[in-house]
Amino acid sequence: MLILARNWWSLVLRGVIAILFGILAFIWPGITVLVFVALFAAYAIIDGILAIISAFRDSRNWLALVIEGVLGLAAGIVAILWPGITALALLYLIAAWAVVTGIFEIAAAIRLRREISNEWLLGLAGLLSIVFGIILFLFPGSGALAVVWIIASYAILFGILLIALGLRLRSLYNSLRAA
Repeated sequence: MLILARNWWSLVLRGVIAILFGILAFIWPGITVLVFVALFAAYAIIDGILAIISAFRDSRNWLALVIEGVLGLAAGIVAILWPGITALALLYLIAAWAVVTGIFEIAAAIRLRREISNEWLLGLAGLLSIVFGIILFLFPGSGALAVVWIIASYAILFGILLIALGLRLRSLYNSLRAA
């Protein structure tokens, strides 16, 4: 049975956390750098832990998930250890994390296509991550409020895509279990 389908709930949980992060960023657009660093650190650490948990459950895609998880943990820990970093440094940290995470999500999506025909949601989430990171690299001086809105929008869209994928995998898991 498809291991990723059996763990559909972890994708849904990651999506819900991303959406909550995005909503919090929209609710408090004028948050200070320290609060934003803490929100980002919490999200990156939780997302990294969930990716590593998924790696231990998925024997075929474990390496990409471990790397994604370790990068998320590292990004979160760096944000916690140096809370006084400038907004620009945090912006570049988030941009790099988004690009690298997106690459690994696309790699996982390519492997997932071998199991599920016409599956595109994880690949689209990876592409969204890469585009988001590139936009942050290209326009770093667009202002703190705009950056918060971009990050919030990205988190919400990314979360929606992960939830949609998780629910699609749940349907696959239920149909495989019934068969």
